[in-house]
Amino acid sequence: MFDSGPYRIGFLLFPGFPMACLTSMIEPLRAANEISSSETFIWSLVSESDEKVEASANVAFETELTLSQSLDLDCLIILAAPVSEFQTNQSAACLRALARHGMTLGAVSGGVFPLVRAGVPLRDPISVHWCYEAAFEAEFPDIEKTEQVIETSDQIMTAAGATAAFDLSLQLVQDRLGPAVATEVACWFQHPMMRNTDVKQSIPAISSIAKSEQALPAKVARVIEIYSATLTDPPRLSDVADEIGISTRQLERSFKKATGVNPSRYLRRMRMKAARQLVMYTNQSFTEIAEAVGYSSTTILKRYYTEVFGMSPREDRERINLFRVTGNMPLPST
Repeated sequence: MFDSGPYRIGFLLFPGFPMACLTSMIEPLRAANEISSSETFIWSLVSESDEKVEASANVAFETELTLSQSLDLDCLIILAAPVSEFQTNQSAACLRALARHGMTLGAVSGGVFPLVRAGVPLRDPISVHWCYEAAFEAEFPDIEKTEQVIETSDQIMTAAGATAAFDLSLQLVQDRLGPAVATEVACWFQHPMMRNTDVKQSIPAISSIAKSEQALPAKVARVIEIYSATLTDPPRLSDVADEIGISTRQLERSFKKATGVNPSRYLRRMRMKAARQLVMYTNQSFTEIAEAVGYSSTTILKRYYTEVFGMSPREDRERINLFRVTGNMPLPST
């Protein structure tokens, strides 16, 4: 027998939050209520104060509750840009208090940043969107994160992006109303599959040939996995070839056939991809960013960064700052 009693969810909105993540969570819950002819799910929009909150798409939302009025909720999900922070220490303390009193907390996409900044205890791994991975690792090196689309526990629920938020809502529907209703909700929206916590995020390959890392041959994907874990100080290609059991020449041939570039150039682009996350979503100096991606000087970083993105790290950061709302909203927000 599934528990169909009302489950009250609050969506805590920060300026610059991705609107798609909000609608991706609410619509499956609304559909589940209609399909089951019940009010199993009740939701409210929450803000730190009682002012309107503007999404990344420049749409302003009226909220119904402030954070301090959220005590009766069963679950509170944070929707935010990665640079979002609580305005006051009291708000962060309120979030920690809600966690201590047994409320399930969650975050979608960039919302994991204010969740962790608030000091909420995290006993389980959380899902971090791949486009924020380097910035998250730089700020929170001791927090366990995964590449799964969603991570759920009794205390914390996290989802990596808008489509993952839909999956998280389907999981809530399944838990409260059963798999038949969850499947019907998914079919309503032509959602091709219900992804659970064992599904990894799709990550674009740095190539004009392969659509994603999942589409690459296993040995090539393994090389990328090794490089991802050792960006600052990667092993020699010959050592990588030995680890996966083929010759260096064969590895280079296979890698270029699959990605269109040789391993060293691919590694460089991976480093620039990580560097750009740090440029966009942190306040680290360019010296610190260069060191974080394995370069000894900002001169090298600038040369390669300009080669890949057509502008220097400084120019890119200045460009991004033009699109911030009161200094608080980076683009893109997923």
